[in-house]
Amino acid sequence: MATITELKCAVRETLESRGVLAQLKARIRAEVFSALDDQREPRPPLSHENLLINELIREYLEFNKYRYTASVLTAESGQPEAPLDRQFLANELKVAEDPSSKSVPLLYGLVSHFMNSGDNGGKVFLRGASLTAVPTTSNTVPGPDV
Repeated sequence: MATITELKCAVRETLESRGVLAQLKARIRAEVFSALDDQREPRPPLSHENLLINELIREYLEFNKYRYTASVLTAESGQPEAPLDRQFLANELKVAEDPSSKSVPLLYGLVSHFMNSGDNGGKVFLRGASLTAVPTTSNTVPGPDV
């Protein structure tokens, strides 16, 4: 007959092998965070831009197996529990993908695009929520190749 310690160990191993234990831990952390969160301090509204940014971050976190962090992001931000469809996200960001790019988060592709852009003479000028390429007149030092 199995002892209590052996039974606990068997249950833990089974839950870990099924991936359930990590999900339970993440859910508990998210619930504890939610209980401790100060509801008197209003959060910014979940605008369309915030929704897209949060989804890019969530996709990145889940790809890298940062599930605890992703669960807290979802709970804290008010992001819908169900992830947005990737094709919807790509369409909203006006991103065209090839088959190989679909194996990594969109955020990787966006960063790679800006880092490897052939326009070495320009910088991205940020103003509010819009991005516009602005050429520079000074010489720039190229960054490392990634």
